[in-house]
Amino acid sequence: MNIASFKIANKLITGPGAIEQLCAELTRLEVNNPLIVTDTVLVNSGTVDLALAQLGDRRYGIFDQVKPEPEVIIVEECTRAYTQGGHDGLIAVGGGSAIDIAKGVAAYAGHSGALTELFGVDLVKRKGPPLIAIPTTAGTGSEVTNVAIFSDKQAQLKKGIVSDYLLPDVALVSPTMTLTCPRSVTAASGVDALVHAVESYLSVNASPITDAIALGAIKLITKALPKAYANPTNLKAREDMATGSLMAGMAFGNAGVGAVHALAYPLGGRFNIAHGVSNALLLPYVMEWNKTACVERFRGIAEAMGVRVANLNDKDAADQAVKAMADLCAAVDIPTGLRSFNVPEEAIPAMAEEASKIDRLMRNNPRKLTAADIEKIYRAAY
Repeated sequence: MNIASFKIANKLITGPGAIEQLCAELTRLEVNNPLIVTDTVLVNSGTVDLALAQLGDRRYGIFDQVKPEPEVIIVEECTRAYTQGGHDGLIAVGGGSAIDIAKGVAAYAGHSGALTELFGVDLVKRKGPPLIAIPTTAGTGSEVTNVAIFSDKQAQLKKGIVSDYLLPDVALVSPTMTLTCPRSVTAASGVDALVHAVESYLSVNASPITDAIALGAIKLITKALPKAYANPTNLKAREDMATGSLMAGMAFGNAGVGAVHALAYPLGGRFNIAHGVSNALLLPYVMEWNKTACVERFRGIAEAMGVRVANLNDKDAADQAVKAMADLCAAVDIPTGLRSFNVPEEAIPAMAEEASKIDRLMRNNPRKLTAADIEKIYRAAY
């Protein structure tokens, strides 16, 4: 008998007014001097001010040096700021990078060794300081997962800390916090959320619970992403995207993701291609390879995307699912082709070998892929 577990952030607060609950949650968690983990863009846009307005008379500090594809050194710098400021809690305001940095600090703050000792699964020994995650993009789902991913520039690899101790104490998910998100980030992060939903639905670890959430996320994102991309001030579309991203995070945080993410890691580690863009670029090509292993599941994806497949056999329905995914990526101007990012073709064999060794992700994939298979996928996507 298969056994499934389900884990998310300790508390979810959603809706346009969710940010107004920040003060009450800080009081409940007994946080009196939080460190705000964010980036300079969000500070300058006024988005961080929406959170600061809810702090009451608390002291606070701001660490605004988060960068896309966060590096290990940023976690170390942020941890120093946390310790030196005498802070007693963390508030992540940003996309997946800010939330992952805050998770890293929560794990590292009470650790006596090197941060690299925590890379892997279940190597964090204790719960860290309280963490409230406030996403400003609708994509990563990091506010409800137990994973934090960082770039190791020396090794040109992405590495992860996986531990239930990384699950935020509170996720405040408000569409108003995403209104300043640039259109390009809206597109890339939105397709990233779609990847999470699709890969968790196709995962060998999928369960009836994650299936329902993943299909619901696919349905919401498919309808809302083009609207949010076309009109960034469309609050209803932003709310649906925030909810869809949250649901996708809940699904993949329990069922896992697969080959799309594994193949995306070398693109980020070697060529600094943003995570969401890498996933979006590779999604249709990996789906094409995976469909033979679980063709009937692709019918469910097609139906969730609104494709009429009632009169089609499973193979044709699966083909329509892949086409619908490629069409959606094109509708939000996701770049096509690795060559458009100046990835040299001669790098493909080494990338394929690297991706094949990311067992934490590849073992979730419905189809077993060799390094030679992965090389063919990269070449198809070139």
